[in-house]
Amino acid sequence: MENLIEWIGYLASFIILVSLLMRSIKRLRIVNLIGAAIFTFYGYQIGSFPVMIMNLGIVFINIYYIKQIFASEDYFRVLSVDQDSDYVQALINFYRKDIENFMTVDDKPLADSKFRFLILRNMNPAGVFIARPYDGKTLEITLDYAIPQFQDFKTTKHVYDKEQQRFKEAGYTRFIAFSTSQTHHKYLRRMGFEPTDTETGTAFIKTI
Repeated sequence: MENLIEWIGYLASFIILVSLLMRSIKRLRIVNLIGAAIFTFYGYQIGSFPVMIMNLGIVFINIYYIKQIFASEDYFRVLSVDQDSDYVQALINFYRKDIENFMTVDDKPLADSKFRFLILRNMNPAGVFIARPYDGKTLEITLDYAIPQFQDFKTTKHVYDKEQQRFKEAGYTRFIAFSTSQTHHKYLRRMGFEPTDTETGTAFIKTI
């Protein structure tokens, strides 16, 4: 029994450590809450009231902020940018290493694009969306990226869900995306894309 309690302490420590690696504040709070709850139980079991009380306090703090996160409604604004936007290019260059964990990006992704959006979330720069014509009815997504603190699917999902009229008015009826990253594949499916075989290999397609 003592060994089991000790392992519970290790588990709580591990979960709290993992929570600190989370990019999303929401995920960090939720995972940290779980770790603190387990630590509270651990402190009770070993008779350490300082450990129990401190972690119980962390539990309540996390609950408070999680409730605020779910209760608050984010404000989004999508701004069209020029092909020679120095700011957006600088933003892409700054996050290039992180972007390439998910997808490849050209040195000048704005150059041949049809749609170029800077996504603001609560008036903070939160992401970049770039698409170019693939054929007369299809837009190819060349960059769909949210900066680390906004990688909770809401940022670019706003473009797919709320900005559809922009694409329809320009005559486009679907998106296509090419990717070799399994992580990116999971993301595309989450956004409503379906894998489809094409002449150039497997692509992911979404109806606008």
